[in-house]
Amino acid sequence: MPNKTTRVLVVGAGPVGMVCALALNRRGIPVTVLESEPAPVQDQRAATIHPSTLEMLDDLGITEKIRPHSLLSSTYRFHDRTTGDVVAEFDLGRLEDEIRFPYVLQYEQYKLTAAIAAEYANESDFDVRFSHTLTGLTETADGIEVEYTSPAGTERMAAAYVVGCDGGRSTVRKLAGIEFEGFTYPERFIKIATSFDLKTVKPELAFRNYFSDPNEWANVFKVRGEAPGGLWRVILPIGHDEDDATALSPARVEERLQKFLPKTGPYHVEYRNVYGVNQRVAATFRQGRILLAGDSAHVNNPIGGMGMNGGIHDAINLTDKLTKVIAGEADDDLLDLYSRQRRHAAVNYVQAQTIANKRLLEQRDPEVRRQNLDELRRTAEKFDTARAYMRRAALFDSLQDAAAIT
Repeated sequence: MPNKTTRVLVVGAGPVGMVCALALNRRGIPVTVLESEPAPVQDQRAATIHPSTLEMLDDLGITEKIRPHSLLSSTYRFHDRTTGDVVAEFDLGRLEDEIRFPYVLQYEQYKLTAAIAAEYANESDFDVRFSHTLTGLTETADGIEVEYTSPAGTERMAAAYVVGCDGGRSTVRKLAGIEFEGFTYPERFIKIATSFDLKTVKPELAFRNYFSDPNEWANVFKVRGEAPGGLWRVILPIGHDEDDATALSPARVEERLQKFLPKTGPYHVEYRNVYGVNQRVAATFRQGRILLAGDSAHVNNPIGGMGMNGGIHDAINLTDKLTKVIAGEADDDLLDLYSRQRRHAAVNYVQAQTIANKRLLEQRDPEVRRQNLDELRRTAEKFDTARAYMRRAALFDSLQDAAAIT
């Protein structure tokens, strides 16, 4: 192996890893991506790309390519499930004088990953390797030695830096010995996707909806899916006294959907899955030549669609700094600034906002709940407060605040 290289190894071929790899490649940095899965995974996870992220993807030439294959949504609504009322509507069109994209794109993360891989990857300077699993990292005087398994057996390669984008159970983070601080929610969530058009039974649905209910809050989103009519995703909490087998049974899924939106005849369910939810942030996003981004660095509940977006913001921030370090234009302590800025954004915005979103939806005290919904209603009705709310929710404030950290 050569003793010195400018190649960066990205571990994980999810949306954050692939955006990071593409951004580095566009800056002239050779990149190898290792992914333990045998092929891109059609995982039904994040699907909302916020305006701040669309600006970053536009700079990479991606936004215009994915827009025709996305659902465009400028509004989102908060509902009171107990009364059936729409409490508040926020319209990103109110920000059209200050942002490039006054809407979100509903575009599943597996499609973003596949789109980047299909068009840009698998050249010598952008090398994506599936069925390759990281097993070891050893820093050297000139870089970092990487050990991994592949269909050919155990192999090694040299890299200048390693970026861990390999999820909440990150092997990179564990090999680096970085603590993952935070907590796990006692309840789990169930995600159910149906091809039935929910607007036929609840016309006031937008493409993005949040339902407040002291007994069973809900998130409802529409995505394009793989069929012409698209899919509606319904996310509901599951009590810790209900096992996965029961929660996933067709009868229980049907019962949940009918309780939420009653209709004649059964629902056609495309997929369903149960997952645990954490609110955690890595103690640092940088240790020597090892860097963390996305879920490897921070995980949160999905209410607000901030996890993937915050991870892509990590990737772009890191790319800007890592490129300068590799080119010799800056000392490597610039990477410590990356860690400070993006950890601040994760703790003070992504974590804080998603925790607050969940508390709003699940509030049980009747008086507190009434006050919260009234405040949300007043916020949405006033032009200036609505704009301020949307800037924060779309993570523009987090980018501005993080950039001020030195």
